[in-house]
Amino acid sequence: MSILTRIRAITGERPLRRLAMIGAAAVAAPPLVAATALIVIDEIQNLKRKTREAPHPGTFETTVRGSHLTVYTSGDTVYDDMIAAIDAAEESVLLETFIWKGDSVGQRFMDAVNRAGERGVDVRVAYDGFGNLVVPPSFYRGFSDTVKVRRLPAFARPYWRGLLRHTGFNHSKILVVDDRIAFVGGYNIGDTYAKQWRDTHVRQIEAGVWGLRHAMTRLWNDASPDDEDVPWIPPEDWDPTVRVAANLPTQLVYPIRQLYLSAIERAQHRIFITTPYFIPDQQILRGLQAAARRGVDVRVMVPKRSNHIVADFAARGFYAELLESGVTILLYEAAMIHAKTATVDGIWSTVGTANIDRLSLSFNYETNVEIIDESFARTMEQVFEADSEHSEILTSPHWKERHLMARVAEKALVPLRPFL
Repeated sequence: MSILTRIRAITGERPLRRLAMIGAAAVAAPPLVAATALIVIDEIQNLKRKTREAPHPGTFETTVRGSHLTVYTSGDTVYDDMIAAIDAAEESVLLETFIWKGDSVGQRFMDAVNRAGERGVDVRVAYDGFGNLVVPPSFYRGFSDTVKVRRLPAFARPYWRGLLRHTGFNHSKILVVDDRIAFVGGYNIGDTYAKQWRDTHVRQIEAGVWGLRHAMTRLWNDASPDDEDVPWIPPEDWDPTVRVAANLPTQLVYPIRQLYLSAIERAQHRIFITTPYFIPDQQILRGLQAAARRGVDVRVMVPKRSNHIVADFAARGFYAELLESGVTILLYEAAMIHAKTATVDGIWSTVGTANIDRLSLSFNYETNVEIIDESFARTMEQVFEADSEHSEILTSPHWKERHLMARVAEKALVPLRPFL
């Protein structure tokens, strides 16, 4: 009796398929078990933790090529200014977000866009279905009939048109008012983000507004009937001082990853990165290591404990090799830090919605603004230094002494890295 016949006798008529399924399950089981265990432990620990207000370095004003830019580190402040801009809108409001909570802050934004729509402003709202699964659907029925709403579906997507094109979340957070004022950054809409999280948003007046408008209208027009299309308008100019990089999965366009790679490769003196979830691909990882080895001061700031325990342990699997390369890792302790920012050599900076992980750089709708300006870079370095005062600097000897079970969990989660 042949080996195949023996296998068929044991497993049935389709032995190879069954063996493949068994093999796949065997490979998937350890990381899934580890992830589940971490989530359960984290939820239990959450019951004992007390919420606290996050420190906010302040609000900073800069000028780039005659255009005014404001950097926000407080949710309360940026929400007030965003709602004020919506209330002052005369022609159009474009609002895109990942999470829109049905709480007091969420209601404030709901009321603001409704007021704008009812006074004749062309209001378009886009939010992600998956990011808001826990929000009661009744909340979103509160939009006025004068507001055009686009919910990126959580599950019912046309995967048959291309798997990579229809797997990304709508992770951008953009507000554009009257094609003149725009906001972009890490802040979702909700009470928790107003005070308890440390995040960063930027407001642009004139400079870069066209790029942010175009980022949202491409998503909107790609998924809406022709009679609801947002019309194209010409850009302000071709000057590259302030540029917008936007991922558009339906067109397989992912420029933000290259934006980071190019800046890292150009670095001569210093790289300061803040990201809530740090699960880099090999190219970004090697780029940071190479920069540190050639003498660049590379610092990566991440939360000591984020809101996603699995992402934390997946990120920790990279720390040892980064530390050995000379990269400095700062663990932000004061609160959950959700900012997605970077600055290089006191010249180049980016603020936006993309994390340094596989989901943001290879799958999601994301939007970052890139600013090449020394005054703006000084502001971003000032914010980074302020956040550093609330951070623990991780050292290689200390990291090597972490608990054995922590190292086991980090190894078990390696197969999940491409999906995080």
